[in-house]
Amino acid sequence: MKPLGLNEIREKYLEFFEGKDHLRLKSFPLVPINDRSLLLINSGMAPMKPYFTGDEVPPKKRVTTCQKCIRTPDIENVGKTARHGTFFEMLGNFSFGDYFKEEAIPWAWEFCTEVMGMPAEKIHISIYLDDDEAYDIWHHDVGIPKERIVRLGKEDNFWEHGLGPCGPCSELYFDRGEEYGCDSPTCGVGCECDRYIEFWNLVFTQFDKDEQGNYNPLENPNIDTGMGLERLATIMQGVGTIFEVDTVGHVLNYICQKAGVKYGEDAEDDISIRVITDHIRSVTFMIADGVMPGNEGRGYVLRRLLRRAVRHGKLLGIQGLFLSDVAKEAIRVSEGAYPELKEKQDFIQKLIRIEEERFKETIDQGLALLNKEIDKIIEMEESVFPGNGAFKLYDTFGFPIDLTKEIVEERGLTVAIHEYEEAMQAQRDRARQDRLNSDHAVWADDPFNPLGADAVSRFVGYDKLSVEGEILGLVVNERLVDQANAGDEVILLLDETSFYAESGGQTGDKGMIQNGNGEIEINDCKKGSLNRHLHFGVVKSGSFKVGDTVITEVDKKLRNATERNHTSTHMMHRALRNVLGDHVEQAGSFVSPERLRFDFNHFQAMTHEEIRQVEEMVNQAILEAYDIDIFETSIDQAKALGATALFGEKYGEIVRVVKIGDYSTELCGGCHMTNSAKAGMFKIISEAGVAAGVRRIEAATGFNAVNLVEKMDDTLLEVAGALKTNPDQLLEKVHELAESNKHKEKTIAELKQKFAGNVVLDIHQNMSIFAGVQITVADVENLGMDELRNVGDLLKDRMGSGIVLLGSSHDNKVNFIAMATKDVVARGFHAGKVIKEVAAVAGGGGGGRPDMAQAGGKDPEKLLEALKKGEALIQEQLN
Repeated sequence: MKPLGLNEIREKYLEFFEGKDHLRLKSFPLVPINDRSLLLINSGMAPMKPYFTGDEVPPKKRVTTCQKCIRTPDIENVGKTARHGTFFEMLGNFSFGDYFKEEAIPWAWEFCTEVMGMPAEKIHISIYLDDDEAYDIWHHDVGIPKERIVRLGKEDNFWEHGLGPCGPCSELYFDRGEEYGCDSPTCGVGCECDRYIEFWNLVFTQFDKDEQGNYNPLENPNIDTGMGLERLATIMQGVGTIFEVDTVGHVLNYICQKAGVKYGEDAEDDISIRVITDHIRSVTFMIADGVMPGNEGRGYVLRRLLRRAVRHGKLLGIQGLFLSDVAKEAIRVSEGAYPELKEKQDFIQKLIRIEEERFKETIDQGLALLNKEIDKIIEMEESVFPGNGAFKLYDTFGFPIDLTKEIVEERGLTVAIHEYEEAMQAQRDRARQDRLNSDHAVWADDPFNPLGADAVSRFVGYDKLSVEGEILGLVVNERLVDQANAGDEVILLLDETSFYAESGGQTGDKGMIQNGNGEIEINDCKKGSLNRHLHFGVVKSGSFKVGDTVITEVDKKLRNATERNHTSTHMMHRALRNVLGDHVEQAGSFVSPERLRFDFNHFQAMTHEEIRQVEEMVNQAILEAYDIDIFETSIDQAKALGATALFGEKYGEIVRVVKIGDYSTELCGGCHMTNSAKAGMFKIISEAGVAAGVRRIEAATGFNAVNLVEKMDDTLLEVAGALKTNPDQLLEKVHELAESNKHKEKTIAELKQKFAGNVVLDIHQNMSIFAGVQITVADVENLGMDELRNVGDLLKDRMGSGIVLLGSSHDNKVNFIAMATKDVVARGFHAGKVIKEVAAVAGGGGGGRPDMAQAGGKDPEKLLEALKKGEALIQEQLN
């Protein structure tokens, strides 16, 4: 068996199935497109779901891919074993109702034995318990001896996910030899040891499971196969784990060089080396596909992987920032198959560097919080660090539990691990429930699917706002009906329509649909399966039947406003790249008649000057009156023209290009003006952050922009009038008022300090002495906590040595403060213990250090009783 490199294996696989009349597709992005059931693409089949369900027509009935994938359920095991990893590539060949087992099985055998050159006797097969058809093909047609074919149950060899398409599967195993075995006499396919490695799964999707649990045969069964590229490479290169194959091993060796360690010499070091090796691959590919670090969703996954890698770099003793350099090596070995890595290398490395720097700050914050909490526990003479606190450090600051335990134990405490594990389990349960709740989305449906694949819409509304169409279907009260009457809320499917269906961030059109005796007011239009345009509306008069010919009438005023906003979004995108840099990429958008919203990748808030520059550039493009050319061409030709592809869009071989003069060229399926001048005016409303590394601009165009400026002008006049000046002198007036206010605040502060001094003189006269210690206990009228603390400090300073206990009723609450000088603390006095019991009398709580503590209470009527209790506690401590 000739050793083959991972990149060579990938190409041989794709070429083999191209030779079997399959269409080679590029890997889909890791961010799922129009699939809310997944956070990240986790299999080769996942992006193909719309083709298997019939929601979309595949580009060809035979397809082959190498899909980049990420799986994170076992993230905490990555590194601890050499089996687990988050990032992998999945080879796959798919048939959408074309070939089936008779072809899929022999082709798998042919690829393994003839292309890869695997010894036939080393390959073992598993099939589903009752799948005699697969057994016959493997045994009789391919020639596999029956002793190398194992029948396994539903748990191992039957694929299903809720309701819908499902079926048996057959897996290929490679026998790596006795040295990888467990010496058990029953060792074989399915054993937990490393001898028999499963490397290819052939799924035969031949049933449709209904709600009654019946498995109904599919008229056109499908093939879905998946083979882990890295796992196949371990076989072909004769290495022990995926971390030792050529491409992954290159990254691993670079990390070892960076850390000055050798892989295989120290078990703890090996864990850290594997963690960084795996995680940097995931991080690099995720960023290339538009994922930005955040605190939820896929952004949280990215940040967690980054932080885990940084933490393990520290464990290896790597000094300074290092991950961006490791990412460079990960890009080096994969850029041939994934050119986007090279194209975005500068951006990927820059973002990783920034996140690594930020995590250093986070570690410092976590340490500060941890030490503060430890100090509190020691002062309270307790010995257990709460598990919820440990979980907060992990969840908020990314603090590993092992580091928390180590620091806590150094200070003589223990961590309540059971509480921490309960909090972690609660988090896992929430995540699992979220996954269960999303199961229904795996095989999505639309109300017109029962009408068949021929019941589809044709959109002709780019240039026509009114067309004639035939009603193909009506839905009222979630049921297909033949007729809709006045007052009904209805969904219509037409064979031809001028209504744009919501997609690409652009909202659906509104308007009217009419026949000879009635009309329907359309308030939205959305896309269903097979690109159907679903019209949502209310029958205002008359009745409508399936088969009726109707006239569609899109609201021209609203469509024109939407077009102004959509074209201006393209111009703003170009301006942002000009002003901020080419790293700016669209991360989401919303275009309606009223406004536009644009999310984009950027690391910091835009300055006022940058916002002004973008505004001026867009308005300049409007004034240039660029003609807008909209045409269809091949995806390769569009890229040659420099066209920008937008976030979240799936493109076929033929794409629609929107070219605004020589200023902007983007791929887009939305509605646009014919000339940039029709936008009239462009005005940015706001710029703000919506997630880590993602900014959002909202803006208006045309009359909406004019109205915005008029409103700002009206506000300016009102403010000037209120300040008894004119708009030209408003800024000067505001500065004058601010300066005056500053002087007044200073005067108020001086008066408060003088008042506090007077209060101190009054209180000090009531000082008592107990056991040779000066004690001042007093009720001070209507002071907030800061003011009360100030009085306490003044009293303590005036006394020189002693104890202060003050209480004050303020805003229907009670504030308490207790202080003691160092010499009194040395005698065993503890202000925190006193204040805790004092506050409890007034229905509150608090605590603090031996020399200073504060607390709050809920019941002002208990103030005097609480102070009396406090005086008694002070005397007890001094005895």
